[in-house]
Amino acid sequence: MNPAAPTTAQSLSKSELPALTNQALEADLIQISTTLLARGWMLATAESCTGGMIAAACTDLAGSSQWFERGFVTYSNEAKTELLGVPAGLIATHGAVSEPVARAMALGAVAHSRAQAAVAVTGIAGPTGGTADKPVGTVWFGWNVNGTITTATRRFDGDRAAVRQQTLAWACARLQALLQTPPHAPR
Repeated sequence: MNPAAPTTAQSLSKSELPALTNQALEADLIQISTTLLARGWMLATAESCTGGMIAAACTDLAGSSQWFERGFVTYSNEAKTELLGVPAGLIATHGAVSEPVARAMALGAVAHSRAQAAVAVTGIAGPTGGTADKPVGTVWFGWNVNGTITTATRRFDGDRAAVRQQTLAWACARLQALLQTPPHAPR
């Protein structure tokens, strides 16, 4: 299994996850920082289920103030609306854990910051809160790279800590990959 782009942790034991994820995560964050610095860009995060873990991982790197602009921890629906401008009607119609909300969070993170890139996550880390349509471990991601929005969903296995750690790792791995495409003029 490639730890840089996991979809689930089914084949990994709980004790194997942190070591593999941290190595891949560190490599992804170094590449993210290098790319952002080379472009003169800043990064913002909009996090729900991870509660600021992505921002914390970014700022663990020395010198991150040169490329990390800010993080929004928008755990409640009201915070998503107030801080990121996610329409309350969008949340009411689709639920907080949905593609439209992840997209709106990624848009809002850039709109409410000085960043040119953003990553947003909204999901159900558990152990409660899941439904038949959105079981525990369901996470929606949104990335905004210079005006281009990309979204994806994943279903992660494991306990709350494992779901959150996998969300962190996958969000950063995908951001690193998206940043490798040549930049275009902002929209």
